[in-house]
This record gives sequence, C-alpha cells and structure tokens, in this order.
Amino acid sequence: MRYLILLSLTLTALPFQKALGQTANPVSAPIFDQSSASSYVLGPNDQLSFTVTNLAEEFTDKTFRIDLNGNLNVPLAGRIHAAGLTIEELEGQVGQRLVRYVKDPEVVAAVTEFNSQPVSVLGAVNNAGIKQVTGRKTLFEVLSLAGGLNQYAGNTIMITRNLDKGPIPLPGAMTDATGQFSVGSVSVKTILNATDPVQNVVILPGDIISVSKADVIYAVGQVTKPGGFPLNQDQNLSALQVLSLAGGLTRTAALGKAQIVRTVAGSSDPTEIAVNLKQIMAGKAPDVPLQPNDILFVPNSNAKSVGVRALDAITLAAAYGAIVH
Repeated sequence: MRYLILLSLTLTALPFQKALGQTANPVSAPIFDQSSASSYVLGPNDQLSFTVTNLAEEFTDKTFRIDLNGNLNVPLAGRIHAAGLTIEELEGQVGQRLVRYVKDPEVVAAVTEFNSQPVSVLGAVNNAGIKQVTGRKTLFEVLSLAGGLNQYAGNTIMITRNLDKGPIPLPGAMTDATGQFSVGSVSVKTILNATDPVQNVVILPGDIISVSKADVIYAVGQVTKPGGFPLNQDQNLSALQVLSLAGGLTRTAALGKAQIVRTVAGSSDPTEIAVNLKQIMAGKAPDVPLQPNDILFVPNSNAKSVGVRALDAITLAAAYGAIVH
C-alpha cells in the first residue's frame, strides 16, 4: 500500500510543480508610470541621472544613487538630502546650487532605478515578491503587478501596515498585539466581482499584502489523476465532484471499498470513513460532502487490504500540501 501511494505522489508531483512554475524571482523590477514621475517621492537606494544645460561633461552617461541616510552627491551642487523630495523638488534644489556655474540652469532629473518604495506581495499570486510602487497604487493595481491571483487563492487578502503611516482605511481594521501595525482584510470575492470600491485601498510603501491559500481536498489511489484540488471561494466538493476533478476511476478501482481519511481537531489519529462509491454512482446512496484536507482513497480491487494506513495518508497530504502551497 505504501508503495502505491508513493508511486502516485511521484507521478503527480511534476504537474503541480509546473503549475506553480509561474512564480518569478522574489524581487521584481517596477513598472514605471510616466504620469507619476513628478509625484514620486525619492528615498534611499533610488538611482538617478541628470541632464543640465551647458554642463554635459559632468552629467552625461552618469548615474547617482541616494545613500542609506537619504543623501545624494551631485557634481558641483554638492550633497543634497534627497530622501522625501519629489523629482521636481530635487531638480529645483540642484538648479539653485548650479546658478554659480550656469545662468538659469535647466535641470532634468530621471529615476533610473526605483528601490525605495517596496511593497511585499505574498501567498497565492502568480509572481510573489517585492514590488516597487511608483506614484499612487491601489490594492488591485499592486495585485496586478504581482501577476494576479493564482488558482490556489483562498478567501482572504490581509494587509499589514506600520502604524506610523496611519491605520488601514478598511472596515474592521485592527491594531496588532504589539501596537505597531494596522491589519485589515479584504474578501477575494469582492476583488473578483469588483463589488465594493471602498476595499480597493491605496497601498503605501512598506505595506505587506498576503493572499491566503485555499484549502485542499485530495484524491489518491485508483484514480486517473491523483492529486490535491483547491477549494475556491465559498466552494464545496463532494466525493463524486472530486473524482471528476481527478479524471475518474481506473479499471481496477474497488468502488465499494473507498475511504475518506479525515483529520479530527484535537486528535492525533485520523478518522477513516467508509464510502461505497458503487452505490453512490448508481444513485442508491447519497453523495458524500468532503471537508478541507480530506483524503479520498480508492483502493485497488486486487489489494489484500482495503484500508489505507493513516500514516501513509497523512504523509501524502503533507507532501501534496508542500507542492500546492
């Protein structure tokens, strides 16, 4: 029995890895909105270039990075505290310092690398990681930068914000136990249906967005495609529905000897529930609703033992959970 389960796990691991292979590198380049340039607030590690009339030699093909203290060394202009300034404000300060060298200097600054306004997007999105936001970005826009929700998305999106930037403007937002962070939640269904614009809050640098992962139901044994199947928003699955998702049964399946292996809260031993799929498929017995993390096991009709060992089932569920999540 253990051999059959491990074989099923080996055969199905590759499709799950492929499904999750869309995840990109953890730090991604920002998508720069040119209309946000003038309002972008500079910060440490941002890199800039300058174009100044009659001072091409000092600035052409050169870049300048704001240090961790927020200072920027600009040729002829000296050290300027650039963190907290917009690009337009920085241009003005550089221009004021260059008047001793050029009459009415025209200064144009451009950010060549955005590194100071990170937002972390975690969980069930297609491209999780750190996103650099430029200008005003809403929750929906930041999730789009992360490639949108993937097929394993659960029901809730959590937003965590340092309270020095104020509380999150969401109904029900609370302060965490440390008193340092505001935590709010948004329903995934609200995002998918776009039914409540109030929940599309503006995301600030330093915010953490976490998309919950869906609960999973597993089908193993004599099914065509053994694996884990996520429960989407407000979705319930029955034994027959899970069998359908698993591609149906093999020819050697023992329909009358299937079992549901269910973890019970507060108990170290799972519960094994007999399921007669033969009668259910013939309409002689009602379909059986499944719960999150249930394992529907369909044995081989030639197996000497129809029971599935609890240890095997728990090991399988844990392995599939690691692949899915």
